[in-house]
Amino acid sequence: MEDHQIVDLYWQRNEEAIQETEKKYGRYLLRIAYNVLFDAEDSKESVNDTYMRAWHSMPPNKPGILSTYLGRMTRQLSIDTYRKKHSEKRRCSEYAVSLSELAECVSNEETPEQEVELQILADAISTYLRTLSKETRNIFVCRYYFMDSIREISFYSGNSESKIKSMLYRTRIGLKNYLEKEGFIL
Repeated sequence: MEDHQIVDLYWQRNEEAIQETEKKYGRYLLRIAYNVLFDAEDSKESVNDTYMRAWHSMPPNKPGILSTYLGRMTRQLSIDTYRKKHSEKRRCSEYAVSLSELAECVSNEETPEQEVELQILADAISTYLRTLSKETRNIFVCRYYFMDSIREISFYSGNSESKIKSMLYRTRIGLKNYLEKEGFIL
């Protein structure tokens, strides 16, 4: 079933929308959740929460790219679950590992006064990513947005794990240098 047909089902308040969403995007959403949570049960729960959130958000929302819309919801719900469950202790998940790799490039201050600065930082990172080759940009996004493991990225891209690690390292160094040149204090 096409995305626009699934969205129409949500707008008609037809429960078949959730079944069609699960059929088309269930595995994709589960992979996103698992990469953050590293726990099958919590991942399933995040995906189910995504279906519920999609049900309540359409209408009024009418997403043009359903996979991105649902993926973003799943990612955020999974990160929220991860933070709740691991606020006292850290567990080795792709989320924790990928954040630790980026720690040298971006500081982790989360005060309300810095909201504007964070948006400027996000814009600067986007600008930097647009200077990269499509392959390098995709690998960076897979690692730090979707939290894919090095092994998964290697499989998808057809490159060796050592090449992926090297590309990510060079990209992080390049990002750090770019941000420093733009006036960010890291």
